[in-house]
Amino acid sequence: MRLDRHSLRPGARLSGGLLALTLATLPMAAAANGQPAPHRLDVQARAELEVVPDQATLNARLWERTPAIAQRDASGGDALALSQARSQLEERAATLIQALEGAGVERDAISAGSLRVQPERIRESSGPDGETETLARTRLERPMKVEIHELDRLPTILDALTEAGVDALDGVTYDLADRDAATDEALSQALQRAKHKAELMAGTLDVTLGDVLSVSENQAPVFQPRMMAMSADARESGGATEYRPGTLSIDAAVSVSWEIEGPQGEE
Repeated sequence: MRLDRHSLRPGARLSGGLLALTLATLPMAAAANGQPAPHRLDVQARAELEVVPDQATLNARLWERTPAIAQRDASGGDALALSQARSQLEERAATLIQALEGAGVERDAISAGSLRVQPERIRESSGPDGETETLARTRLERPMKVEIHELDRLPTILDALTEAGVDALDGVTYDLADRDAATDEALSQALQRAKHKAELMAGTLDVTLGDVLSVSENQAPVFQPRMMAMSADARESGGATEYRPGTLSIDAAVSVSWEIEGPQGEE
């Protein structure tokens, strides 16, 4: 029965006690209709999946510098020196790309980033009295990125980079070609773990699992490509080819609730 002020007789008053009683009996009304709130078992579970990466991205850099000149003479810049440095840099980049292709890397897997131009200041001693002078020069840098889809080629590719005179290797980022399949597997394992825990608890407590009442992700599968640091100077990174990919971790967490019944169907 619905109570509101329009259904009350003239002069009648809905007391605070009657209102509280009405609200308190709403859940009981569901039980009177044969639909009691189900007993439930709530379970949280987590899974961590270790997977071996199957591809990688290698980042390297080439750079050239213009000759250092006195800062007082560098205000207008040296267009000829810049042009020569850029031409030399582009020639080295072309040589590097050829070396990578010779190591079995597809041309589409090699990309050159935007040219970076950065002024630099250095201090140099001059004269017998030890005075110092500020010199200016310009650094032109070209970043290179190499996508590696066959990890067994990585040592050969690193050798090709060093032989081509790359100035810096910034590291290798290991990744998965099919991330979705890996994250799906992590989520599936978390759900299986939740089911196992629920069955274990139900068996220990001598209750029966019923239907799943609710399921939610506490944490969506988290996947992060892993960066392997390398020597900043490729010419001194003799051990760089010994890097191994290791494994990547993917975490997933879920919450699942089951309806439960007591022994012999008792509630």
